[in-house]
Amino acid sequence: MPDTPADHCQPFVLETPVSTSLHFSFASIQSRMDASRPDALELDYTALMMGFLLFLPAPQRIGMVGLGGGSLAKFCFRHLPASRIEVAEINPHVIALRERFQVPADGERFQVHCADGAHYVQQVQGQLDVLMVDGFDLGGTPPALCSQRFYEDCFDALQEQGVLVLNLHSGHIDYALHLARLRQCFGPQLLRVGLEASGNCIVLACRGAAMSLLRGSLLRRPMGFDEQAWGQLLPAFEQVRAAWLKWQADSDQWKS
Repeated sequence: MPDTPADHCQPFVLETPVSTSLHFSFASIQSRMDASRPDALELDYTALMMGFLLFLPAPQRIGMVGLGGGSLAKFCFRHLPASRIEVAEINPHVIALRERFQVPADGERFQVHCADGAHYVQQVQGQLDVLMVDGFDLGGTPPALCSQRFYEDCFDALQEQGVLVLNLHSGHIDYALHLARLRQCFGPQLLRVGLEASGNCIVLACRGAAMSLLRGSLLRRPMGFDEQAWGQLLPAFEQVRAAWLKWQADSDQWKS
């Protein structure tokens, strides 16, 4: 039997003169939008998730599981004009708030589907350059988005050199289990970048050898990329690069 709106948690929005934020409870924030810069990434973990650009700077097709306030979707839509972006969001109440967060209307380059993310990744096998998973509800990460089957389907959804980006929480009781499941699919091609203050852990996992071919060693701004947006990403990219250097050193140690 298909889901109905009553099956999903009702989010709420808090507005101030300077920002709009999305919540499932007062204990945590799902998304925040700066009133003066609606396409900017306000939460630190979202900038870390853009770290895939260091490995795959020009993705043609980006899939996303979880819309929230649309921060990542809006940022990619604005600053990656050659990319097609598809978002699977299971909660119709979240999608109903898209205009309040200035999420673009559906069009040739951008679409939001009211769909189960686990089903979505099964339908796009071998088609995605980048898959970003940031799906949470009132209880945290839904079991369907952290199972062994889901991670296997994520692997299969990627093209040969595709990159999976996940937002995990290091305080989750099954955090180590989730990492073990990811390693079963991606082997050593897996990078973790953590934020101690929030507990977010961003995982970048590559289907092919992209992890060994870091393109952002000099962290140069690509031609045409907005200077202010690139400046916002740079501190996060430095963190990703530092984690990659450690990953590379550890890989070299195992080879020697």
